[in-house]
Amino acid sequence: MKSRMTIGKLAEAAGVGVETIRFYQRSGLLPEPERPTSGYREYAEDAARRIRFIKRAQTLGFNLEDITGLLRLDGPQTCTVTHDLALEKLHIVKEKIAALASIQDALQQLVRQCERKHQRGTCPIIQSLVGE
Repeated sequence: MKSRMTIGKLAEAAGVGVETIRFYQRSGLLPEPERPTSGYREYAEDAARRIRFIKRAQTLGFNLEDITGLLRLDGPQTCTVTHDLALEKLHIVKEKIAALASIQDALQQLVRQCERKHQRGTCPIIQSLVGE
């Protein structure tokens, strides 16, 4: 017989809060078990695995819509579809890294300008932001 657990125990086993579980249920990512006469819903162990899957996928940049699609995959195309989605996410990450590197360069240049001697009462960073 599979072990059953309350929502609190499930949250602990999956490393999330109870509200996260409820959110996943409202979003359709996690099925909500029937409420027995005792009033306490009981979750199977596979619910914790599913939640950990969702959290790991989010960490890799997959949004809830992507994850919904991943959870529905079954069959011979699973790997191809997953690969293509991961490749798309990788491209987005590379673009974000390039944008952040550009911001870093601009900020470093502004900080260097500020550290040089400049006219008293003026701030090169503020002047740059104003466009002067």
